[in-house]
Amino acid sequence: MTEPFVDDGLPRCGWATASALYANYHDTEWGKPLHGDDALFERVCLEAFQSGLAWITILRKRPAFRAAFADFRIDAVAQFDDADRQRLLNDAGIVRNRAKIDAAINNAKVARDLPMPLDELLWSFAPEPGKRPATLADVPATTPESIALAKDLKRRGFSFVGPTTAYALMQATGMVDDHVEVCWVGQAGQPNRLDG
Repeated sequence: MTEPFVDDGLPRCGWATASALYANYHDTEWGKPLHGDDALFERVCLEAFQSGLAWITILRKRPAFRAAFADFRIDAVAQFDDADRQRLLNDAGIVRNRAKIDAAINNAKVARDLPMPLDELLWSFAPEPGKRPATLADVPATTPESIALAKDLKRRGFSFVGPTTAYALMQATGMVDDHVEVCWVGQAGQPNRLDG
């Protein structure tokens, strides 16, 4: 069970007030620029596992995902074999979806064999900074950049990363700033997580 959100008076994006876990993720991680191949690979995997599920499910299971997937070290996951695949399918701590597990292992192999760092590839699709959305209703599900990113990833052999998943990845890793205008995160006089 997740701790309930306790209102501390700070204006947040509406989705962040559903639970304390969401609020912490929103305040400390979501939208903060993230770099590093393994760190970004984790996000690619988690966004794919989230497809069709509530993000809170993934947040609750994140420690188990990290343990099951060797802390999302690309080189380690790329070497997973049929025994690992079966181990993952039997692990009640994670989302036991064969297609998503296969995608994570496949994507590790593709990421390992890229001609450039995964970090460089993903961030090459980040748009120029723009104005924050006024409301959650103004946040798109996809953008031209996320469509282009998903198309490029698919061309390279990645799976389970469509345009909507690619955009969620861009939001979560700070490639775009979709905190609503009134959100305290990054505002003047408040800690600016978007500065690194």
